[in-house]
Amino acid sequence: MTSAITTHVLDTALGRPAAGVPVRLSRIDANESSVVLADAITDGDGRVTDLGPDQVPAGTYQLRFGTAAYYAATGQECFYPQVSVTFAVTDRRHHHVPLLLSPFAYSTYRGS
Repeated sequence: MTSAITTHVLDTALGRPAAGVPVRLSRIDANESSVVLADAITDGDGRVTDLGPDQVPAGTYQLRFGTAAYYAATGQECFYPQVSVTFAVTDRRHHHVPLLLSPFAYSTYRGS
């Protein structure tokens, strides 16, 4: 089973997948409170495919990446100890949200 929301973390500074990054998936409700749906850690390929349910209702969701642990494990400086990506789910399609990391920058996009 693949989750409705998945992620892939790549370390662009080292040119490899970022293994061992803690990831938390939460749903943000109408009061802007968060409800944790799942916690996971990126695998050897930097992926998390079993993060939460296989279907989620429309709404606002957040992926929080514990980058401090990853940078400590790889001996790199860490300017962003945590990265949070908040996004909207509007349909039942699969949502893949990759994260590209380097010690002093990050970017994300809607993947496939």
